[in-house]
Amino acid sequence: MITRLRSLAARWTLLVPVLAVVLLVLTWGRGLPGAVVALVTLVLAGAVLAAVHHAEVVAHRVGEPFGSLVLAIAVTIIEVALILTLMVDGGDKSSTLARDTVFAAVMITCNGILGICLLVASLRHGTAVFNPEGTGAALATVATLATLSLVLPTFTTSKPGPEFSTVQLTFAALSSLVLYGLFVATQTLRHRDYFLPVTKEGDIITTADHAAPPSARRAWTSLGLLGLALVGVVGLAKGVSPTIESGVEGAGLPQAVVGVVIALLVLLPETIAALRAARRDRVQTSLNLALGSAMASIGLTIPAVALASIWLSGPLVLGLGSTHMLLLALTVVVASLTVVPGRATPLQGGVHLVLFAAYLELALNP
Repeated sequence: MITRLRSLAARWTLLVPVLAVVLLVLTWGRGLPGAVVALVTLVLAGAVLAAVHHAEVVAHRVGEPFGSLVLAIAVTIIEVALILTLMVDGGDKSSTLARDTVFAAVMITCNGILGICLLVASLRHGTAVFNPEGTGAALATVATLATLSLVLPTFTTSKPGPEFSTVQLTFAALSSLVLYGLFVATQTLRHRDYFLPVTKEGDIITTADHAAPPSARRAWTSLGLLGLALVGVVGLAKGVSPTIESGVEGAGLPQAVVGVVIALLVLLPETIAALRAARRDRVQTSLNLALGSAMASIGLTIPAVALASIWLSGPLVLGLGSTHMLLLALTVVVASLTVVPGRATPLQGGVHLVLFAAYLELALNP
């Protein structure tokens, strides 16, 4: 009996994605009582952790930087699906949901994930070392995407309010796709070595520092289970979203907090994977995950929302307010100063975490 229980525990990453999908089928479109919400939340957390595991198996098979790209795109698919689902159901009150979620993703990745990874790596290994060429290119792309998609709508005049006109929204969507595609080509083809981990002497690490890569069969199995886990996460998160929204409203918090919760939820797999890489002194992998997620969040979400706006009713507000624009500008400046030397101490990690804490505090108390 004990042996069977141990075997079951060892296979939890195989069972949880299937359980999540089964629970999704049983609860879809139904009002959920408190006990069921608690169960769904528990399975949801398990599905997130299972997604991390299977994404890391796939990443180990394909190697860096492809592995980071796989996880970034997978997590962004969750985010896009969840945003569109909630926008369809939310009416006018969801007009800022895409903006709030994308901006939250940028703040979480560029300050939260980046800061905690630099802090952990520098405390554990003395100095966090990474490649400034690749990281700088990623940061520049994130800054450009964020400005074109989230800052410009506040200043355009073709349409009243912080909104794009149809032509402007089309341009922003196409620009996002082009920049993201160009970055992926740079990361995976022409300048792949810029995004590989480096030693403290600056030498590129091309070999794995742990077990041999999994077999092709195991990698394909993990890819399929990753897909199941992602479907489960999206569907179950939608199921508990009314509880989240009513809780936010009942607590008297701003509606933007819903976007923060969504971003925190969908970025949990990347956060765990980035922390694991930082503990192994593979800081470049951590930064690939953080900045790649921010880039994918903007580069894929904005085009998807722009396309969905054709049939969605109500306004689509993308422009940030003055407070958030100031936070974004400060984040870009600080991140640039962090990236340029190619190495970081606990101070840089702490600075980014303070910026992230400031963002959370202002989200709760604008």
